[in-house]
Amino acid sequence: MVCIRAAVMEDLLAMQRCNLLCLPENYQMKYYFYHILSWPQLLHVAEDYNGKIVGYVLAKMEEETTAADVHGHITSLAVARSHRKLGIATRLMQASHLAMQDVFGAKYVSLHVRVTNKGAHHLYTKSLGYKIHDTEARYYADGEDAYDMKKQLDPKPPSSAAQKQGEVVASSGLGALQRKLAERRAVEKPATPSTTTTTPAPVPAPATAAGAQGGKHDKGSMDTADYSADASEAPAPAKEAAGAAPAAEEEAAAAEEAASQPAGAVSPEVSEPAAVAATAAIK
Repeated sequence: MVCIRAAVMEDLLAMQRCNLLCLPENYQMKYYFYHILSWPQLLHVAEDYNGKIVGYVLAKMEEETTAADVHGHITSLAVARSHRKLGIATRLMQASHLAMQDVFGAKYVSLHVRVTNKGAHHLYTKSLGYKIHDTEARYYADGEDAYDMKKQLDPKPPSSAAQKQGEVVASSGLGALQRKLAERRAVEKPATPSTTTTTPAPVPAPATAAGAQGGKHDKGSMDTADYSADASEAPAPAKEAAGAAPAAEEEAAAAEEAASQPAGAVSPEVSEPAAVAATAAIK
């Protein structure tokens, strides 16, 4: 049982090993890195039930092309001798063709093959539908000629989700995007306005008698500066009148106490003004 899947970085050493065992055209590891970093969708491997890589296809997109001539190229295809005649090479090529067509919108795909490789000719022409386009003399390092072969792909645009999204964004423009956003907001259900309960501000407590007399507010009410304004900001004449009443009462009480004592005797607890007033009353 052989599985065809997309290649990953960890497969590169096994792909290079398969290339060395199967083909005379060999590549340095940096060439494999170049392919998988540039076109990771096009590289595929054949993996057996033991996890061993028994085949691969190395492909790329031709870079020096116009928009009307987008096409891919098969760089290398190899299958281990122990797994040939099982259709693995055909499946690898078909997977790469499909990725070229769907991801990059390739119009056709090309490859080179030795003129003496009859097995490869049969695979490409009979199984995959390639046709010989040209012959390039001394194409290979040993001087052998190569057939330049091509296969036409279905002329359809890329169908991957990422490319579709990119095309929509690129072709729509800012105005179209804004219209789409406005339409989306219009069909959405409007949010229910939240009911906010407003707590009325507390009314300052009336000033107590002690607060009115001494300019201090009651400790049992609020201890904040905002609620002590009624007492502290009272007019100055009101404060003086409020403080004069207890002072007169104290002087009258002291005078009565001094009158009840013998002449010339002044209680040490009575203040000097009270003593003078008591003496005057006796005389």
